[in-house]
Amino acid sequence: MAEMICTLQQWLTTPLGQYVLAREQDYFDRMVANIFGFNALQLGMSEQDLLRNCRIPKCYRVADGGGGDVVADVASLPFANQSIDLVVMPHVLEFASHPHQVLREVTRVLMPEGRVIMSGFNPWSLWGARRKFQQADAGYPWCGQFINLPRLKDWLSLLGCETEAGRMCCYAPPFIREPWLQRFAFMEAAGDRWWAMGGGVYFIQAIKRVQGMRLITPNWREPVTKAAAMAPTARKVVNLNQYRKLKHTDE
Repeated sequence: MAEMICTLQQWLTTPLGQYVLAREQDYFDRMVANIFGFNALQLGMSEQDLLRNCRIPKCYRVADGGGGDVVADVASLPFANQSIDLVVMPHVLEFASHPHQVLREVTRVLMPEGRVIMSGFNPWSLWGARRKFQQADAGYPWCGQFINLPRLKDWLSLLGCETEAGRMCCYAPPFIREPWLQRFAFMEAAGDRWWAMGGGVYFIQAIKRVQGMRLITPNWREPVTKAAAMAPTARKVVNLNQYRKLKHTDE
């Protein structure tokens, strides 16, 4: 019987965990490279530097134990309101006691137009199917509460965040042994084309929108104008006899 894995970090050292980590690191490396600002946070997986390609000058990894730059509970972040430009959250919500509270904290600290990038396990996949057949004490990552994408998008929308982009990866079945993962590596290349929603891991990006004042602009449409009526002008009426007298005088 396999030894139960008690932490997500332990699971990431397994062949299956390495398979996931390689693809997630690649995705975060590409996404954070084009985001700018002053402060960035990484919540979760603090042993990995998912902000290593980020151009933001101040990057912090938050952990509830060792391995992070800031020790804190992700459900109660020690940062001021609207002070963070970017938050990356790899597999945080699945293992949080109150995932909606974590999202509220993230939106609280985000600047207007700030971004959050998350990864999570897809319950509508072979990975989600395996989780259903696992025992309750199966260990990581199967002990987590996999959150489906429509539900997560609803949460983000309620908190004022607009979903901008996303994708999936890890289409191969969640085999424990590396030879089997390599045997099914062909599924990774074909996944986006043939079963786009069947990836074991999803990524989602969202932007915090803040409702502001509505700019009132002039009405640029030309008004329909009526042609101005010509006002009648007074005309001098000359009597015929007076006209003859005047003509005779001129002669």
